[in-house]
Amino acid sequence: MSFFHRFGAASHGIAIDLGTVNTVVYVRDKGIVLNEPSVVALETRDGVRRVKVVGNEAKLMMGKTPANIQAIRPLRDGVIADIDVAEQMIKHFITKVMDGQSRFRQRSQVVICVPSGSTMVERRAIRDAASNAGALTVQLIEESLAAAIGAGLQVAEPMGEMVVDIGGGTTEVAVLSLGGIAYSNSVRVGGDKMDDMISSYIRRKHNLMVGEMTAERVKLTIGCAVAPEGSGLVMGVKGRDLVNGRPAEVRVSEAEVAEALAEPVGQIVSAVRAALEQTPPELAADIIDAGITLTGGGALLRRTDEAIAKATGLDVRVADDALMCVAKGAGHALEDSTYRNVLIAA
Repeated sequence: MSFFHRFGAASHGIAIDLGTVNTVVYVRDKGIVLNEPSVVALETRDGVRRVKVVGNEAKLMMGKTPANIQAIRPLRDGVIADIDVAEQMIKHFITKVMDGQSRFRQRSQVVICVPSGSTMVERRAIRDAASNAGALTVQLIEESLAAAIGAGLQVAEPMGEMVVDIGGGTTEVAVLSLGGIAYSNSVRVGGDKMDDMISSYIRRKHNLMVGEMTAERVKLTIGCAVAPEGSGLVMGVKGRDLVNGRPAEVRVSEAEVAEALAEPVGQIVSAVRAALEQTPPELAADIIDAGITLTGGGALLRRTDEAIAKATGLDVRVADDALMCVAKGAGHALEDSTYRNVLIAA
């Protein structure tokens, strides 16, 4: 009897939302057990590159490392950019949630979320990384389906549902019905692009160079998809003055951040409108009643629902616990036989 049959996929399983910004791990019968940044710190000694720390500790090092240490993110735009580092990161997270590699060897089934627009090569890289990290079987699930399941939408029913999952690297727009995807589109716009636009705007407008984490902090604190009346909220931003080269601080307003985010928000709105134009009429009629559901960390940007509602004329809601919807949905697909048909053999 093989090891796989001895332990059985039905009794052991892990679902992983391998995100560009955060990795979330769901364990069967336990729920979400880990949510950490998708960051790995590598230390080079005697010409050999080794993993120093992963996750929360590694993120604290970003932009602050000495010459022999490099803090990197092995995923870009929702897919693996550095398979060796991604493999080490996956192995670290799995070992952490299972309290040791030996226990994980009894966890035969791993489900990993992938963007609908990912290529076969990109999907193979994800599968190989998980397999090399110790998984005995690997299955994939499209992020939009996982997000819809995690948001509590009735995707198995003969009724159209639209979900917009705004992640760190990609935005997934999908129309779902009968446990499948009637239409999907993936645009490489998300939280990372928003951070880049904020950083570029501050550099251009205030002659101040700011780091990636500072730009993210600005987005989380005063970020807004729709410009407020007047200047709105204001916060101090610290960085390096490009004119004299000294550390400096400037005041940045909510209206300025909304202006900086106009392009990525506009691209997300355009993707939603394009999806509606391609939706079959019967499903479009259902969406009028059901509205649009937003998931993912990007959905937490203030007034994003308002921007999409204004452009489409439909009701738009942000899902409860939007950041965890994809991981929860993948976990439910792992646990509930109703959703087994949405899993893709890797």
